[in-house]
Amino acid sequence: MKRALLAARLGALACVASLTTFADGRDRRAPLSATYVQECAACHAPFPPSMLGAGSWHRIMQGLDHHFGTNAALEPALRDEIAAWLASNAGTGHRIEAHPPEDRITRSAAFTREHHEVPAAVWSRAAVARPSNCSACHPRADQGAFNEHEVRIPR
Repeated sequence: MKRALLAARLGALACVASLTTFADGRDRRAPLSATYVQECAACHAPFPPSMLGAGSWHRIMQGLDHHFGTNAALEPALRDEIAAWLASNAGTGHRIEAHPPEDRITRSAAFTREHHEVPAAVWSRAAVARPSNCSACHPRADQGAFNEHEVRIPR
């Protein structure tokens, strides 16, 4: 009985840990898909699906063979599973534009708005290297957490 209770608590904790936290403290209750994390977080932070609209996610998933300069192709079943999850959890509403340039999260209006105060020199620091390296400044980016109170910009 104790094992079942412990397993239930650990499962609940894992769901809580995977919530997306925006800079203003709002939470999006979309637990990250284990398949998405396994396949996509091997190369970059598992971006919360709410950061892009469904159209952008569709184009990204259909172009994995040339995914921002890398061949990230997946088996069709895996690709379709992740694409369906992204589409069902994609961002909506006035804060998500139809699609940012090149479907890049780092070129979206939301990203630009949240990072407007970051000096250009920060992006070229060796520990940061590029805007898509979220975990350089957001210690819980791998969990989809981007709370500005946790930001630590490397020197």
